[in-house]
Amino acid sequence: MGKMSFKKGYGQVKYKDLSAVRDEIMEALEIGSLQAFRNRMNGDVEPKVSEQKEIERVFNKYGIKEIWDKKKRQSKK
Repeated sequence: MGKMSFKKGYGQVKYKDLSAVRDEIMEALEIGSLQAFRNRMNGDVEPKVSEQKEIERVFNKYGIKEIWDKKKRQSKK
């Protein structure tokens, strides 16, 4: 199973737009805390399809097209 993160997209945001992008994503996903935002950004919480679309909409507004970083999860042995 893959870990879906939008760190790749967030890393491309211009410094002056970082808080606006974060705030827009938090509002679109109805997230109330920075920790919940980080959990989604890092892929610890897998986004629903509807959430993926909202995240993409925000990044596209800022000219960012390559958003997702999909990595295989390490299996725990």
